[in-house]
Amino acid sequence: MSLAGALDTQGGKGLGAGSGLGEDARMQERVSWRQRRREDVEAMLARDPSATSHGDVRRNSTGLHAIWAFRRQHWLWVHGLHELALFLARRSRKRYGIEIHPAATIGRRFLIDHGMGIVIGQTAVIGDDCLLYQGVTLGMTGHHGGKRHPTLGDNVMVGANATILGNIRIGDNVKVGAGAVVVHDVPSNVTVAGVPATIVRDHRCWDTPHLTVVPSPEDLDNENVRWSCAL
Repeated sequence: MSLAGALDTQGGKGLGAGSGLGEDARMQERVSWRQRRREDVEAMLARDPSATSHGDVRRNSTGLHAIWAFRRQHWLWVHGLHELALFLARRSRKRYGIEIHPAATIGRRFLIDHGMGIVIGQTAVIGDDCLLYQGVTLGMTGHHGGKRHPTLGDNVMVGANATILGNIRIGDNVKVGAGAVVVHDVPSNVTVAGVPATIVRDHRCWDTPHLTVVPSPEDLDNENVRWSCAL
């Protein structure tokens, strides 16, 4: 029996009379799983220029296979089968070169492109429509209790070999440059780069609700302010 089939069987046992959920709930869970797989394939086709067809993505995308493996392992973790989830996660790490703790929380249409060396920690949270390139680490600092890994908002892109550490939040629509080291919160709608990472492009300039300080007319006459807003 395939692992997916085993999970369906396990789901049938785990969501039976003892849980108060019936056949409709089990069917909805399976439908949701199929829907997410379709979304993942469509997202890969839309954002990966090397992807040529649905079949090509399903057969050859290592990142996609690692994501699907994680989703199965996360299901096991959520349903209390921690040892099995961790065992399968270790197998996935050896097979794909990508380490995602099964307790991590990852949203929809998540993409991994050239994913060798990616590490996502246990308490990491990733929103919808995020993209990670090779060598990315969502790790911890010296804090060992509670929430200790980063939270990424929606539509976040993290470049190759970037490192994001600690219980910090990366806002929506953020781009993290390749090789950056991020150790502090990052607001939405900016690009950060460097070690330590700083804002190098700010797309909030004309979006007044997101501004902490609204530029004055004198500031807008400043060439440096106008240039930063144009990036």
